[in-house]
Amino acid sequence: MRTWLIRILKVIKQGIDHIITVPLITAFGKNSAKTGYLTVAIIYGCIFAACHFFCFAKTKEIVQMPEKEKISLKVQLKAAIQNRPYLLALVGQILFGFTLYGRNADVLYYFTYVEGDASYYTTYSMCIIIPSIIGAACFQPVFKKTNNKGRAASIFALLTGCSMLILYLFSVRENPAAFYIFSGLTQFFFSGFNTAIYAVIPDCAEYGQWKTGLRNDGFQYAFISLGNKVGMAIGTALLAGMLGKFGYVANQYQNDAVLAVMKHAFTTIPGMLWLVTAVVLFFYRLNRKYYNEIVEELKHGKEV
Repeated sequence: MRTWLIRILKVIKQGIDHIITVPLITAFGKNSAKTGYLTVAIIYGCIFAACHFFCFAKTKEIVQMPEKEKISLKVQLKAAIQNRPYLLALVGQILFGFTLYGRNADVLYYFTYVEGDASYYTTYSMCIIIPSIIGAACFQPVFKKTNNKGRAASIFALLTGCSMLILYLFSVRENPAAFYIFSGLTQFFFSGFNTAIYAVIPDCAEYGQWKTGLRNDGFQYAFISLGNKVGMAIGTALLAGMLGKFGYVANQYQNDAVLAVMKHAFTTIPGMLWLVTAVVLFFYRLNRKYYNEIVEELKHGKEV
């Protein structure tokens, strides 16, 4: 299945999650918001765990792979360091995890306290689902135009950042049309990036094999996932630390400093980091022509 189609299905699933989350919290937390959040987290956890078990149970190996000699972690790390496209993709994933999950952790705070009503989150989620689907599908034509997956990701990151910075100027209460338009644009460009950054990784495996003679797809995917999770951990921890530092108190009126942190964490801070991500991925040089030449050399056993 094509990468962009997988991304579209994932976007639809995330959109549904976002739309139903606040109503579920409200339904289960009639007497206590804490109970509502905990109950919904448990429900989601059980569903996701069941899906993982089902996926594992239904996965069958249909290709007999020859047994390979075990390669030490040190050798694989050394090979990864020599793989410049992969290093750029890794940095991109760390920044991606930092901005995405840090902003996602802030979004309910933003609508609850800055905009004054958590129910706006449901409307917001409904408004961004269609742009998300279209944006994921638009990776393919942008890639055809640039002939470079990293450059395509860079363009999407740049436009995501610009949209987020502009979003700072609008409030859903005062300028709902402008707010939802730029929210939709932000999600449109983000979904294009989300597809592009994962499409980059397989190409890095061929480049690494051509460059070092070692093919370590599993290690590369695992390390990319680790980079994303490191970014996620840092982004969410920093948000919590900043809110605590400036005096956040749950379910109370928040002071101006806390409200400013919430608003900037939803708009300007991730916006600027998306611009940094765009600059990093601009230097990704593995275009389609170069990649095809590498594949041809590998087919003829000409590893460097």
